[in-house]
Formats: sequence, structure tokens, C-alpha cells
Amino acid sequence: MRGMPPLNGPGAGSEPSGRSEALSGVFPVFQTPFRDDDSIDRDVLETEIRWMYGHGVDGIVMAMVSETLRLSSGERRLLAEMACEIGLPHGPVIISVGAESTKVAVDYALHAQSMGASAIMAIPPTTVPCLDDQLADYYRALLDSTELPLVVQDASGYVGRPMPIALQARLLHEYDRRVLFKPEAVPVGPRLTALREATGGRARVFEGSGGIALVDSYRRGIVGSMPGAEVCWAIVALWDALERGDEDRINAVNGPLTSLVSIQTGLDSFIAVEKHLLVRQGVFDTARVRGPVGFRLDRETTAEVDRLFDLLRAAVDT
Repeated sequence: MRGMPPLNGPGAGSEPSGRSEALSGVFPVFQTPFRDDDSIDRDVLETEIRWMYGHGVDGIVMAMVSETLRLSSGERRLLAEMACEIGLPHGPVIISVGAESTKVAVDYALHAQSMGASAIMAIPPTTVPCLDDQLADYYRALLDSTELPLVVQDASGYVGRPMPIALQARLLHEYDRRVLFKPEAVPVGPRLTALREATGGRARVFEGSGGIALVDSYRRGIVGSMPGAEVCWAIVALWDALERGDEDRINAVNGPLTSLVSIQTGLDSFIAVEKHLLVRQGVFDTARVRGPVGFRLDRETTAEVDRLFDLLRAAVDT
């Protein structure tokens, strides 16, 4: 989808389903830059978003590794406004709106729509294992309150249990192509196939493994990937190789990419590695993360991240 024209707000495209069809390819989740006083650094955010689009990404996403759960409600709205203002002139912007209550999630969704977001994405509530009918109603409320496409994020790593395949298929049946999916429950590949088969191949899926499962997921029929921002250029190269069926290029890039991503075993490790590499590439001034955190890069891990990054850079540049 290189060179896709920007989607500038709720009026872009003829219908919401048409907008959902346009969402495909590489959609990195941006990291949020913080100043020393923990405020959001808009100038660095603009540098990051422009840098990503400069590497040929198809759109951007505000989501979990954007540290949304560590932001106040006001900051989440502010960050969504910044992302839309900076990103929409270049391509689609997806805003995550998941919250602990349906009311708050709907408020975030309406705000995202008012800012011109191209789509919304939502994880389930994280503090309670929702009953299936309650979870379905949560997603229905988001779809009924806006005209935007919705990416249903099965963030089982945070919620504690996978979202039922039948529930996801039912949402697609009820709302047609306005519903897309980002399955993260393991085993990723078999569950992706199960979703595909439960929906007769109609489910439009973004893989969310950071790229480690991209090759396998592509062959199971995904429409895109939502990695972190830090090596978006490598994901673009791999995605393009998959589209061309260039097996030599696929194997060359996939090896160091999966080794690098395998170091990132949880939300805090993803954020730490991603921000470290953004600093290394001159995109961020600091790798500051909002605390408290459960992971910090030590000297040896940093050296291994840098080694694998160099291998990946060489593979992509070859």
C-alpha cells in the first residue's frame, strides 16, 4: 500500500467499510517521548512520526507501547490529538481507546473520531475477566457510538485469558468489514487460522507480535502488521519481500529480526528496547519511560540488542 493517499477524518472515504479496506500493510505503534518532567514532548513525537512515514510505513497506531495505560485521561486525549494532527497528512492513524469501563472507552472513541482518526482499536478491560456477553456488549458499544472501523485487540497477555474465537466471529458477522482484528493470544498461528476459518476467510487481521510471527502470520492470510516504531524500516522491507514472494530476502531479514524481538518478552521490555533503539538512531533524545517499571536494560542485554540491531541493519541494507 505504498503511496496510499491520506485519510483525513471521518469524511474520508465513501463509507466506514471502505475505510477499513484501506487499512493494510505496516502500521507501527509509536513510542511516546517524555521530557525530564514526564510531560509529552510534542516536537520529538513529530520527529518520530515523520521518521516512520519516511521509511514507507502505511499508517501509525497509538496503543499499548505508547504507554497509554500510564497516561492520565487528559494526556491520552492530548496524545491522540497530536498523533492525528501530525500523522493524518501522511497516512491513516489508528487510536487505541480501550478502557476499564464501556463509558470511558466510548468517550475515548468519540474523541478519536472528532480528531479525524482513521480507525480505533480497543483491548478488553484489564482488571476483570469479563463475561463473554459483557465483552461483546463492550465492543458493540464502541461500534454503535462511532462510524469508525474498529480493531479488536485480543491482548490476552494483559487480560489473562484469550478472547473466544466465536465472539470475534460474531462481531464480524454483526458489523461486517468495519471490524478488524489484532490477535495476540498464543499459540498465535493456530488461533489466527481458527479465526480465519470461523469467519470463512473474511477476517481482516493485523499481527501484533512485534514481527516475530510475521512470516508465519502472513502465510495464514493477515492484511498487515503492527510492530513497534524502532525497526519499522525492517518490517517494511520484510513485508515488501513477502508481497513479492522473495524467499531469499525474507530469510535474510527475518532471522535477525526475530532474534531481536525475542529479547522483548513483556510490555516494559518492548518499551525499553524500542526507546533505546530510537535514541540510538537519533529519533529520540532520551529513553525515559514512565515508572514504575518491571524491566530495565542492563549492560549485557543492551550489548546484545545493539549486536542484533547491527545484524538486522546489515541484512536490510544488503
